[in-house]
Amino acid sequence: MKIAILSDVHANREAFQAVLADCRSRGVDRFVILGDIVGYGPDPGWCVDKATELAEAGAVIVRGNHDQAVATPSSSMSSTARTAIDWTRDALSPAQKLFLAKLPLSVTEDDRFYVHSDASAPSRFHYVSNAEAAALHFSRCGARLSFCGHVHRPALYSFGAGGKVTSFAPSSTVPIPLLMQRRWLAVIGSVGQPRDGDPAAGFAILDTDSGELCFLKVPYDVEETAAKIRAAGLPDSLASRLSKGT
Repeated sequence: MKIAILSDVHANREAFQAVLADCRSRGVDRFVILGDIVGYGPDPGWCVDKATELAEAGAVIVRGNHDQAVATPSSSMSSTARTAIDWTRDALSPAQKLFLAKLPLSVTEDDRFYVHSDASAPSRFHYVSNAEAAALHFSRCGARLSFCGHVHRPALYSFGAGGKVTSFAPSSTVPIPLLMQRRWLAVIGSVGQPRDGDPAAGFAILDTDSGELCFLKVPYDVEETAAKIRAAGLPDSLASRLSKGT
């Protein structure tokens, strides 16, 4: 089975559409979205409706901190993020807000654990940005394979004998064998607002038959999304950073 794992769509319709089209061309069987469907971008309603459609077809979707902030404002967000969330809150219908509010913080399925941030405290939305943070996750999660987002940059960590955590910098399009004798935590890049220096939309595909994970990037019409952000009156920095992937 091929499982497409997406994260941090951030109301970017063009990026979301490009990733979904690419996934279907690769024969993906199932979708997982690791949160932050909304925030920053200009098309929250469309993205929530598409996520709802995927969920009704069997997709796994967890709640991200921006999804949660629609109903429960967060003081830890930057002023730019809060401005975008305030705008998003007004743009969504009651049904769309309810969908986000009811999403679980984490999901365990077979040997896989899905969460937006990490297993140590899913509601606190910690960033897994180094081996130390990954070690904390592994100490609280026994699943062989874990997947998270939130960081907007792809990364891969393994937990081996003796409790050693090893970090990897994954290359796009190169399948990585997830060896059975190790536990793994994959930090999935962002669909709608990558911060890895590459503006293309990021996601990953897990092949459960081969036991391989492949990180992927797909280009989309960045200028169209940027123009929509500006037209909506959202902070200009949210538009300009898309072309830089930062």
